[in-house]
Amino acid sequence: MTNKPTADFHNFESLDIRTGQIISVEEARTKKPTYRIAVDLGPEIGTKVSCGAYRNYPRESLIGKTVVCVVNFGVKKMGPEISEVLVLGVRNEQGETIYLTTESKVPPGATVF
Repeated sequence: MTNKPTADFHNFESLDIRTGQIISVEEARTKKPTYRIAVDLGPEIGTKVSCGAYRNYPRESLIGKTVVCVVNFGVKKMGPEISEVLVLGVRNEQGETIYLTTESKVPPGATVF
């Protein structure tokens, strides 16, 4: 993996990164195996949809999990689906997508800084 160029701190400040709680998971109607995930982002933002490649998790195991999301990228069309937020994740050694979470319980909509 190559290093990316140094970013100005202003780039980070422009991102609205919040915690959310997964409230439902469905099969997405996309070409790639993807879930359609509804995320509660608290009373200020409400519930938004993310399409994500978290297929290494059984759907029911994701319900109630805390995730970290970028909420101000705008809507992205993914085939017939739309993704309103980006649930952040990393790949493990097996190439599976692992969602980012918090170490302790935090309310939906908490701001990451």
